[in-house]
Amino acid sequence: MKPLDLTGAVVVVTGAARGIGQATAEAFTAAGATVHRGDLDPAGDPTVHPLDVTSRDSFAAFIDTVVTSSGRIDVLVNNAGVMPLGSFLDEPNEISRATMDVNVWGLIHGMRLVLPGMIDRHHGHIVNIASMAGKIPFPGMAVYNASKYAAVGLTAAVRRELHGTGVTASAVLPSAVRTSLSSGVRLGGMLPTVDPTDVAAAVLRTCRTRQPELAVPRWLGGWKTLDGLVPTRLMSLGRRLAGDDRGLHADPTARSSYTERVTTFSASRSAGE
Repeated sequence: MKPLDLTGAVVVVTGAARGIGQATAEAFTAAGATVHRGDLDPAGDPTVHPLDVTSRDSFAAFIDTVVTSSGRIDVLVNNAGVMPLGSFLDEPNEISRATMDVNVWGLIHGMRLVLPGMIDRHHGHIVNIASMAGKIPFPGMAVYNASKYAAVGLTAAVRRELHGTGVTASAVLPSAVRTSLSSGVRLGGMLPTVDPTDVAAAVLRTCRTRQPELAVPRWLGGWKTLDGLVPTRLMSLGRRLAGDDRGLHADPTARSSYTERVTTFSASRSAGE
């Protein structure tokens, strides 16, 4: 599959008002693309289109605006995501439901709306921002883990269905990223810490390589092999020593702003059902 020429390409990025999404939008712009950004909270930026990825109608309105403005979509980056932390048994149902709706249904809505046009043109690329939590289970992140495992599997299966169409799908799997999602968590330990710009660079790399998956950093792509070779008891000991349960011990004060945003969103969705 040929690399995508990003000069003049029309790119859509969700969750683009901050963090990974903002860095990705800036990287595509620097590469010469025309970028359309969507986010649930535009943060006062008039260039960011209001977008609730859990609503097919909201997503469709955003896509219609992009196509009306730019005529087509060459790249869709499904980046919007939420990451609640804490005990599985203590997590409210509405928070768990919102996590699955944003992190899984957000991808489904985006791909179902954008892929038909790409297939008709035999040209396009989807990038789903998953996580190494889609490969490695962590205490304190159970439902988030489930959503990212689903994102990895969904991307791989859709990619197979797209074979021969000229359209590809890639999953980008970051480790711990310095964004508001990880606020209040002691970073380091088992997973290396990366910046949003590192993830953005990986997204652009998939446009050149069209590879199925790309870990950030890339050497983490060998996790599956390592996990298969190391005895279970030894792996469990190593993970405990590395503090793989940091999601259970996040600082609630440092995390309060992010937690409030997620709680408010999940409550508004529950009220509307």
